[in-house]
Amino acid sequence: MKRPSLLVCISVLAAATALAAPASAQNPPAQSGPNNNAVNSSGQNNSDAPVAGRNSFTEGQAKSKIEDAGYANVTELKKDDKGVWRGQASKGGSATAVSVDFQGNVNSTK
Repeated sequence: MKRPSLLVCISVLAAATALAAPASAQNPPAQSGPNNNAVNSSGQNNSDAPVAGRNSFTEGQAKSKIEDAGYANVTELKKDDKGVWRGQASKGGSATAVSVDFQGNVNSTK
């Protein structure tokens, strides 16, 4: 009496495993390193105002982001309580306040 129910359980388990195997074979392998960039398209903001969030950029990285956006003489960089790096920089001879958010958006106060 117990043998037929055991065979049914084994058959159901085998069928479920056969159905799941092709789906898992289609998943790509895990990446060997992080590939989730703060901003996936360089040189392009996705916001015209700084976005609050946990910012992992160092002061040097924030300065580089600002310089890559065409600013020079970056000074007074400090991270505020919203996670936004803020400082002063010049572009085209004019000094302005600039910011870098956790996504890498560089914005100026006009």
